[in-house]
Formats: sequence, C-alpha cells, structure tokens
Amino acid sequence: MTKRIAVVGAGALGGYVGGTLAHLGHDVTLIDAWPEHVETIRARGLELDGVTPAERFTVRNAKTMHLTEVQSLGRTPIDVAFVAMKSYDTRWATELIAPYLSSRGFVVSLQNCLNEETIASVVGWGRVLGVVASLISVDMHEAGRIRRTVGKGGEKHTVFRVGEPHGRVTPRAEELASWLRGIDSSKVTTNLWGERWSKLVQNGMGNGVTAATGLTSPGCLGNDRIRRFQIALAGEGVRVGQALGFELEKIRGVEPEKLARAAEGDREALAAVESVLIPKPGENPRADIQRPSMAQDILKGRRTEIEQMNGYIALRGADVGVPAPSHVKLTELVLKIERGELKPAPAHLGG
Repeated sequence: MTKRIAVVGAGALGGYVGGTLAHLGHDVTLIDAWPEHVETIRARGLELDGVTPAERFTVRNAKTMHLTEVQSLGRTPIDVAFVAMKSYDTRWATELIAPYLSSRGFVVSLQNCLNEETIASVVGWGRVLGVVASLISVDMHEAGRIRRTVGKGGEKHTVFRVGEPHGRVTPRAEELASWLRGIDSSKVTTNLWGERWSKLVQNGMGNGVTAATGLTSPGCLGNDRIRRFQIALAGEGVRVGQALGFELEKIRGVEPEKLARAAEGDREALAAVESVLIPKPGENPRADIQRPSMAQDILKGRRTEIEQMNGYIALRGADVGVPAPSHVKLTELVLKIERGELKPAPAHLGG
C-alpha cells in the first residue's frame, strides 16, 4: 500500500526533499506557513533546480496545504510526517501533525540541531526517527522555487543518514533510506546522536559565520582569518561532543580529532585541515550564491537558529566544563545582527 507522506515546512530543505519524492511518484503533501509559497506551487508547480540539467524540473503532482487546512487530513491519515521547520518551531509543528498520524505513523526530524527529544515529548519515542542531511545546501530564493547550490554527494559522500534514536536498524528506517536514495546517497546509521552532533559542529562552523560576515560559504573559507575562526569553532564543538560521550563522524570530510588538534595549534593538523577546507577554483559552479540557512535568514530578516546551534554548543560545553568561547562570541554577534544593532561584515571576525 502506498505510504502517505506529509512535509511540515516546505521551505528550502523540506520543499526540496518533499518535492523530489513527489516527482519520484510518492504520495506527498506539502504543508507550509507562507501563503504565497503554497499558492505559487498550486498555480505553476514547485520548480526545483540543481547544478546539472537533470536536476532541473517542475513538480506538479505534490499536494499542498496551508496550515489552516491541515484538519482535512483526518480523512486520509499520514504514515510518515517529515518535520522540516526551524528548530524553535519544532514543538508546535509536531503538535499540528500528531493528531493526523495513522495508527503506525511516525514523525521524522529533517532538521538542523537536535530536535528528536522535543518531537518525542509530543508523540513518544517509538514514533520518532531522525534524518541528518549532511553537506547539502539548498535555497528557496522565491516562492515556489528552490535550488540546490552544491553538487550531489553520490558515491563520494553519503548525504542522508537515517537513524532510530535507539540505534537499531529497523525496516522503517531502511524503507525511508531507500526513498531518500532516489534523491541522493543515503544510508541507515546506528549512530544517530553522533551523526547529529557532527552535523551540529559542521553547521556551527559555517552557518553563523556566513550570517555574521555576509559572505558566501566559499567566501568565508577563502579568507584566512575567518577560516581560522571557523576551525576554532569546529575544534571547540568536537571537544564538547567528545566530553558528552558522542561517537563523532567526519566533519566536512575531516576526522574530528584532527579538527580539534588544528584548533589547538597543531601545525601539521592545521595544514591538513586547510588543504581540505580551502575552496578550489571551479570546484562549485554556484559558489557565488552558496549560503547556508542562517545567512539566508539574515538576508530575509528572519529569526535564526543561532541559539540552537552555536548557543547550544556553548551551553552544553558549560555543562561539562569544556569552554567554547568562539561559540559564545558568534552567538552574541549574530543575535545583535538579528536585532538590527549591527550589519553583517567580514570585519566582525577579522576578515
């Protein structure tokens, strides 16, 4: 029997994943809070774009709903509900969709940060899965139009990591991974929490930095001083994660211990890390527009996830006695920019 899928939050990542699943023939309903976005999709379809011609298509078979229409799902309960909202919207988004889950339906966190516990507080741990989207960059640049700004991971890098909170491999996790494999490389992980923290470190060294500087991701990594600050962020995040007991995965293709040593002054480690991080000419045909979600939020005048990313790393570091001063600094800086007290500029981080 065809599974009914809902995506709560059809923005950049949710719209990209949900739209592509619909394009592949799945029964998908996109639910979003931006009326213009929903109406645009209804009128002309959801236009998806990537870095190759094959990734450019218009999705016309995805059902759409405004938040005010969700109650109609009572007639057709949802089997798999992806929550793809900002972390601070997780609870209400889960409460919105929870009454419309089928008897065996479950909720999937397709988000940044660690939100599974919040979802479980609404639906219970037995109805929660996590999907970590690693090294993916998507941008909803206008209503009804989403573009991917980095190439597919393919065999070189597994993009989607599907995990159960308890760490066992289950049929539902395997089925979900098989769906996502139609979009890009995917696997079931037995290390959801380690994957989550590793992605948090990855986001923590990039998202807030682009928001604070106004630069693209390659622009930040190409600036010596800003890149060194990013490495400091990564090293602190690794040490906090290790102190918390997480089994960390590679971060931007680099072993976590090497990142930490680079941040702590190991010259050999620093050279190795920078050889990976410094952008290569022609590496990304969309380098001039590649900005992660937090930089997009600042450009659009929206609230960011800085407190759930860098602020959370600093908070958990304080809990275990591992200082994270770079994360504290960046959190305070981005909050000032968010409030309009400062404007993004490379000079904030020495660039």
